[in-house]
Amino acid sequence: MKQIDVIIVGGGPIGIACGLEAKKKGLEYLIIEKGCIVNSLYNYPMTMQFFSSSEKLEIDEIPFISKEAKPKRDEALEYYRRIVTTNKLKINLFEKVEHISKDQDTFTLISNKATYKAGSVVIATGFYDIPNYMNVPGEDLDKVSHYYKEPHFYASQKLAVIGASNSAVDAALECYRKGADVSLIIRGEEVGQRVKYWVRPDIINRINEGSIKAYFNANVTEITEDSIVIDTPEGIKSIENDYVLALTGYKPNFGFLEKLGIQLSDDNKKLPSYDEDTMETNVEGLYLAGVICGGMETHKWFIENSRIHAKIIINSILGKKVAAE
Repeated sequence: MKQIDVIIVGGGPIGIACGLEAKKKGLEYLIIEKGCIVNSLYNYPMTMQFFSSSEKLEIDEIPFISKEAKPKRDEALEYYRRIVTTNKLKINLFEKVEHISKDQDTFTLISNKATYKAGSVVIATGFYDIPNYMNVPGEDLDKVSHYYKEPHFYASQKLAVIGASNSAVDAALECYRKGADVSLIIRGEEVGQRVKYWVRPDIINRINEGSIKAYFNANVTEITEDSIVIDTPEGIKSIENDYVLALTGYKPNFGFLEKLGIQLSDDNKKLPSYDEDTMETNVEGLYLAGVICGGMETHKWFIENSRIHAKIIINSILGKKVAAE
């Protein structure tokens, strides 16, 4: 089996950036993605608008032209897809990496389709796959979802949206405007400060006028087929309910990182160990790229400030290869 220079696990924007950089520097590379191109972006809400402007989402200085200053999901899909196809990047789609091991200087990757050998591995898998579960009775009911796609399904339904960040606020506003009876359940005392600045006043006004009923300092204690039970400062409340969108955030696959031998911090942040100058973890030859570097601090890294990881990582791999030769 031929050993290639680097395998990149994850075909999101940063994984694609790593592939582009590897190709430019003449390294043998392969991107392995368990879903479609930029799978996480594909699973974003259909009308989602980015917080970042289009130039901050660009990779490898390839222009991203959008109709508005802040592009939407469909424009981002078009942009990253065209980068992959135009540059003929080597990417295996709908292939899941199941095991990675290291023997001396060689990594062996086993997927659901094949086995590979590589001198280096880049993990660029993001954090969108695993929701932050509430661990309450009824969370596994069919009426509960941790992902939101579009509002039509919830029209004329009693909908509880749990969360205070962008995803929850966007869902609450869109579903309200399509005719859902929306209750917004927020664990803190206010709508999140990181909510998009042009959206936050909208949700606050809808709450103040009573169009959307908000429960602050509230925690969900149970979900039943026809209600949701919350603990509030005024006591336990049972709200009549048809559907629940539990948009409580997401987290990296820490179990996968630990199996690779990557050290995580002992606190709740679970920050992975890596050298900021090379992005190499405590496992030699194993690198991290993108938002996964932030552990539970999922607000720390974005496309715009982690796209530089590609150049840093590929330069490190190339330097090692030259030194070995």
